[in-house]
Amino acid sequence: MSYTVNKMPDQIDESLLKKCLKAETATIGHKRHMGFVNRQVQNILNEKKTIAGTAVTLAIPGQDSTLLHHIIQFLRSGDILCIDRLGDDKHACLGGGVAAAIVASGCSGVILDGPCTDVPELKEYGLQVWCKGNSPITTRIYNIGGSFNVSVSIGGVVTNPGDVVIADFSGVLIMPKDEAEADVDWALEKQKAEPATHKKLFNGSFIGDLSGASNFVKQKEN
Repeated sequence: MSYTVNKMPDQIDESLLKKCLKAETATIGHKRHMGFVNRQVQNILNEKKTIAGTAVTLAIPGQDSTLLHHIIQFLRSGDILCIDRLGDDKHACLGGGVAAAIVASGCSGVILDGPCTDVPELKEYGLQVWCKGNSPITTRIYNIGGSFNVSVSIGGVVTNPGDVVIADFSGVLIMPKDEAEADVDWALEKQKAEPATHKKLFNGSFIGDLSGASNFVKQKEN
């Protein structure tokens, strides 16, 4: 058994995070292809809530949550804890007690590539969690090992400490810090233009004409 415990990443600039909180993952999805976490990972509270923050990463195996309990003391306001369960889909490493500890740290939320438990307590404490549903079978303190602030896989997405995380009602997006701002700015401009476009549709315009799709089809019609 062994543990890797690396230093905390630099936090994302507050001005960028403020923009991220206004950008919808589904809008960024019109432009970007990489970084979208498997759609099974959704907000367990079913709330229309958006969080954005700095990725702090953790990989823990199977039934063991020893390292999770240890590293909660390092979490900061503005962090989002991204937990790689290393393929385990049976054991819930996050429940009421762990949620209380995470909320006390000021951490903004958790992206969990596996199940959680004690959903009523998560809701009571206000911890925003994106995960793969519920499980009544919990992890324990078995002292097997794990890694903190290393590259991990969250829903098929390579996630590095210090990445930008945006999670909302559509799902989760994780991006390298140096790529995030351009895509977020693009999404905000698109969102700003959408009400006017929708108004045109209700007033009789065709979406195919507005998007250019109809022009492509007409060019290739037999």
